[in-house]
Order: sequence, then structure tokens, then C-alpha cells
Amino acid sequence: MLKKKKRIIAILALLLLILACFFYLYVSDYYKADEQARNVSLSDSLNIQTSKNLTTIYPDPAVDKQIGLIFYPGGKVESIAYLPLLSLLSQEGLTSVLVTMPFNLAVFNKDAAENVIEAVPTIENWFLAGHSLGGAMASSFVEDQGSTIKGLILLGAYPINDADVPTLAIYGSEDIKLDISKLEKTDQVIEIVGGNHAYFGNYGLQDGDGTATISRDEQQEIAVTEIMNFIQRATK
Repeated sequence: MLKKKKRIIAILALLLLILACFFYLYVSDYYKADEQARNVSLSDSLNIQTSKNLTTIYPDPAVDKQIGLIFYPGGKVESIAYLPLLSLLSQEGLTSVLVTMPFNLAVFNKDAAENVIEAVPTIENWFLAGHSLGGAMASSFVEDQGSTIKGLILLGAYPINDADVPTLAIYGSEDIKLDISKLEKTDQVIEIVGGNHAYFGNYGLQDGDGTATISRDEQQEIAVTEIMNFIQRATK
């Protein structure tokens, strides 16, 4: 009987070890930020502060709108890949807070926005945004604890529930990863003609994505315009 128990324990331990190895291999294979994103992270012309798992880009005081935007990255994407997009938003007067997720998967820290809001009490108007998996987890947070969020912004993503806040969804016409039918109940939906799934970030091409017919910079500039229009309407 004792030998049988030891054998079962040994088998379970081996299975756990195999699962741990597979998980490690899975999370180790992620999309890396490109050179443009890394240059933004090192830029002297931007007011960027990094603390633990948060990277915050502060706007110039002359254009500061006292509005914060928290951003959840896409699944298995290096977080700093979204700094070029967020730097454009900071130029429009937003305080942008980029969250680095455990294992680059937002599912492991979907409530990160709560800590950000508590850490920056001077900002009263907060928006939550996310790309792909990050957008799905952002919508989950808003459903559970959305009373402090003015609006939800989904890039190449759809809400996984009925979040009771104004919601903007932006996607590229060449995005073949996104199930567009799941955007039917979203308040505002914007299609970027020629855009794809990956071009909201700076991490190269993504497996299974469509081919964009516009540049990455063009897609992000259009997204920023639509985001700022949405925020302006939501904060009137």
C-alpha cells in the first residue's frame, strides 16, 4: 500500500513538472518590442517613469488634461511595444500608465487598474484600454469594479461581458484574428481601413494576422484621434 502511494505521488510530481515545463516554454515564446518602441522607452524628450510593473508617460504640463489612461497589453506581447502609441496619447494631454503583466498575460492580473487608480489620486477621470487579450481582461475588470472608470477602449478586442460604461472598439479591416460579430452590442465601433491586428503595437508581424495596407504609424495615429474624440465625449 505504501509503495502504491509513493508511486502515485511520483507520477503526480512528474506530471506537474511536465506541465510546468510546457508552461515555461509557452510563456517564453512571446512577441518582442521593436527598435522604435525601445527608442521611445529611452527617450529624453518624454517624461517617463517606471516603477515595478508600471510605466507611466506624463504629458507636458501645458497640455495636461488631468485624465488618465491605463493600458493592458495584448497576450504574449512585451509591454513596451505599446509605448509609441501611448507616447502619442501623452502628447494629447493624457497621463498614460502601461501595465506589465505577469508572463505577458493580462489574465494573471486583470485587476491591475485598481492599484494604479489608488496610486494616483490626483486624477479623477480614468479610462481603461487594452489590446487583444488585454482588452478582454480590461472589460472583465470594468464589469467587476468599473465604478471608477469613465470609459473602456478596446483595440483589436471585444468585451467579454456587458460592461456598464461607455465603450469604444477600434479594429483594423484586415484583422482576421478578431471575431467582429462580438462587437454588435458595443457602443461605438470604429474600423480602420487597411489596418490589422498587430499594428496597434510595435512588435512586428503576428501569426494569423491579415496584411495591413497602411503603415503602423498611420494606424496608431488614426487610433489616437478616435480615442481622444471618445474621451472628449465621455468627459463632457
